[in-house]
Formats: sequence, structure tokens, C-alpha cells
Amino acid sequence: MDQRAVLARFDEQMRRNARPDDPAARVERIGAVVRQVGARADDWNGVLWSGLDDATADAAIAAQVDYFTSLEREFEWKLYSHDTPADLSARLLAAGFVPDPAETLMVADVKAVKAVGAHAELPDGIRLERVTDAAGVDLAADVHEQAFGTSADRLRLRLASQLRGRPETFSLVVAMAGDVPVCAARMELHPGTDFASLWGGGTVPAWRGRGVYRALVAHRARIAAELGYRYLQVDASDQSRPILERLGFVPLSSTVPHVFRP
Repeated sequence: MDQRAVLARFDEQMRRNARPDDPAARVERIGAVVRQVGARADDWNGVLWSGLDDATADAAIAAQVDYFTSLEREFEWKLYSHDTPADLSARLLAAGFVPDPAETLMVADVKAVKAVGAHAELPDGIRLERVTDAAGVDLAADVHEQAFGTSADRLRLRLASQLRGRPETFSLVVAMAGDVPVCAARMELHPGTDFASLWGGGTVPAWRGRGVYRALVAHRARIAAELGYRYLQVDASDQSRPILERLGFVPLSSTVPHVFRP
């Protein structure tokens, strides 16, 4: 993989020319900033891409703070380590943003993941259920809360909105042990790009280390290959990075969401 070329393609397709991740949201291009504005206050709002320099960064940051503050909305500046200027993180912190934990932007060739993960099987007693209704969304949200220890209220609303308005752009599955959900993972599809992105994959504590996460990555790779996508993209935590590397993912950058709360 030509990592520099793939990173440039990712920036161009997934950030600079991003499409809304929810049917009700909109993407706006304001000068050298691309942002998403949700239809509701609890939707995801944030800056997806920026092409700033020393002379323009502070004014652009102030403009976004003013805009989202006028809407009385929390928003995220999705900052990558290769973004410019080099001190953009320090400028965001000075403006009142708070950083979330860092993650690693990882990308893999879909066919390579499909080949490596061909024998990644689910543990005995686990089956996959595709989410097609509100009950399935609730199962996925329950897993999220157990796996990550955070509220899934926003996630539940977002998944329900996607299921109603644009079901063809994502694939969501829940791994079940009997009637108990133990892992949930989704794949966002981005028509017109080379990328499908993997999200979730959280496993409840009692089922970690048994290969469920790995099997769900392989499952989604097979779907992406069938749909003609070239790359899989993940914002990987420290816990998932080693598993993804064994499946053929390579790190291209790091990302630290910076959050501003009016």
C-alpha cells in the first residue's frame, strides 16, 4: 500500500468532500473548513476537514465557535496529526476545546482483510443478527453501554435515523449468545468513494478475548468486498489496534477529537 497516496485519497474523499452521515444532517463548506451540522441538537456536529495555516487558523476556529455557540450546540473538531498548522491542537485548546482520547487512523485493503480473516470464525454459541428494526437498535445500544461504559442515547437516535432514512448506507450486526447481545458492530458505506468505515465493535467484558471482534471485522470485510469497496477504514483504540494489525490494517495517522461545549 502506498500509504501517503491512500491518506491523501482518504482526506479528499472522506473529509474534504464528505457527505452527511445522517439523512437529516448537512455538510457545509465555509472557506477552508468543512463542517457537518445536524438537524437536531443531539446530532453529531463538527468540523470534518480544514486547510488552515498560521495566518488563518485562529480566525477560522473563532468563526466555528461563534457559529455553533449561536446554535447552542456542542461540536467536535475532528483533528488529525497531519493537519495544518502543526500547532492546531494547541490553538484549539487555547480556544476552549477539550481533547478526547487519541485514536489511530488505520486503513486496509478489503481483499487482504477478507483473505486473512477467511478463517476468523465466531466462537461456539454465538450467532450474528442483522439489525433491521428498533429492537435491534436497542440491542446494539445496550452493548455499547456495557462495552464502553458511556451513554448510548445519541447513538440510539442516530442509528434509528439511518435505519429509517438511509438503510442502504450502513450495515449493523449484533452478536448474540442465546438471547444476550455480546458485541455490536456497524459499517458505514460511502457511495462514490473507495472507503467503507468500521465503527463500534464493542464487546461486553465477559466475552472479550474470544475472537468475536476479529470475526465481526472479517464479516464486514466480506460485505465491503461484495459491494466493490477498495479500503476499510477504522479509528482504532489501543485495544483494537493489535487485532487490526494482524488482519492487515496499517496506521496512517492519529486522530484526537477536540470538543467544544458552549
